Amino acid sequence: MIEVRASDKHFLGMPAARFLRDYWQRKPLLVRQAFPRYQAPLTPEDLAGLACEEGVLARLVRHDRKNDRWSVATGPFPESSFPKLPKKDWTLLVQDMDKWDADVRALLDHFDFLPRWRLDDIMISFAAPGGSVGAHVDQYDVFLLQAQGRRRWQIDVDPTAPREFREDVELKLLKQFKPSHEWVLEPGDMLYLPPGVPHHGEAIDACLTFSVGMRAPSHAELLSDWADGLLQHLSEDLRYSDGDLKSPKDVAEIDAAASERVLEIFRRHVPGNREEAAAFFGRFITNYRNAVDIAAPPRPPTLAKIESQLAKGGRLESHPYARWAWSRDGNGALVFVNGRSFATTPELASRIASGRAIGSDEYHGSGPEHRALLHALTNQGYLLLAAAPGRK
Repeated sequence: MIEVRASDKHFLGMPAARFLRDYWQRKPLLVRQAFPRYQAPLTPEDLAGLACEEGVLARLVRHDRKNDRWSVATGPFPESSFPKLPKKDWTLLVQDMDKWDADVRALLDHFDFLPRWRLDDIMISFAAPGGSVGAHVDQYDVFLLQAQGRRRWQIDVDPTAPREFREDVELKLLKQFKPSHEWVLEPGDMLYLPPGVPHHGEAIDACLTFSVGMRAPSHAELLSDWADGLLQHLSEDLRYSDGDLKSPKDVAEIDAAASERVLEIFRRHVPGNREEAAAFFGRFITNYRNAVDIAAPPRPPTLAKIESQLAKGGRLESHPYARWAWSRDGNGALVFVNGRSFATTPELASRIASGRAIGSDEYHGSGPEHRALLHALTNQGYLLLAAAPGRK
């Protein structure tokens, strides 16, 4: 079964456990009316306006259908560029919309059946009629929610389908694409695609599509980051050594003993247990594909100011670009944010990494060391001190 209808109880059309067992990273699933009567929280004009701002990751993809030529431009765009666009065959894509719009960010709560650190961002695309980014393959899981208008999706579930890319365009477009399934998605419909499934979406009429993408680092990225961190701390005095050397039978052979010494060098420097692996991975994954470095506020709030604001109903809220995770570390825990780690308790780590606001009760329910950590995270910009609603 590749197409289901959502219910009031299950927006995936089934319990999350069944989806994870049968579909996650295995096969596509079209969920009709996953978000019934869905109303997009922003307009195409809002999206275009944001694409004109500095610091916003935006792309404009145009297709010359007659000559089958594709062009890609990156933002920020001058406001005058959009009125000059043709009536069809172009797409505007804006990344990290969950960081810019709280209503868009609220969609992520529906995906709490997945680890939050696995979620990357919500990209929103506006497509004029005929707009597309071409037939392609993603190397990560993605949920495609139709938010406005209609879009035709085609996919190919054949595992032996060709994966060669065209060489004449900037985009990684497939040379060959022969769909095995085709649907028209209406507002509220959602298509899940696991990694590696060739797909092609084309706007039937002007439409908005929300793309909830996952973070899926390659093995090369993981190993490269681990090696980079390791090299910063290795002394040049550490060298290959063979004090147990015996005279070789063949002076040109790298024998088993030499190979074992090399293996031992690798074993010595890779994570030795789960806690070490988690400490590395937590720093890595909260920094992976992060588009913004969070700066400390120019005038960090004092501890007294934090406590005063919280007493008046204020909250400590996560910075929109703060990426959190946590892991157990012996009897304690590490909380990770944007590539950094801080030691604390499992209870506080879980609370901070959840992204939920911290009020006076939660703040004063922790000990002085915990309050010092919350103060430090605020001073570094990862937590923001917000006044109570209606106050400044």
